[in-house]
Amino acid sequence: MQLDYPFHIDGRGRVAETGEELHIRQLIEQVLFTAPGERVNRPTFGAGLLRLIFAPASEELQAATRFLVQGQLQQWLGQLIQIEAVDLTFSESDLVIDVRYQIRQSQRTFRSRFTRSRTP
Repeated sequence: MQLDYPFHIDGRGRVAETGEELHIRQLIEQVLFTAPGERVNRPTFGAGLLRLIFAPASEELQAATRFLVQGQLQQWLGQLIQIEAVDLTFSESDLVIDVRYQIRQSQRTFRSRFTRSRTP
């Protein structure tokens, strides 16, 4: 079992835990939406995708962002997962990131979708 994210206390009064698959999904989410410089002891951690929510959508931005996401996930989670594909979609109201990855230990493949809204 792994610590659940965000950190909280469960109904038993203990630190909440989760399984490996959900834990890895939560780690991916942290990498995607943490801005570089946000973590004191890891100033290069994070892809900082929240700053792109209001950026004008273009093919060039999608390609650059896909490269950034793959690189950050490989750097920070490469020992846990193998990235198979990253797809980004910008719409008028949402930023959608689809990540397909394989958990190295179990050799199981997963696809996770992360969405952030452009509207407050």
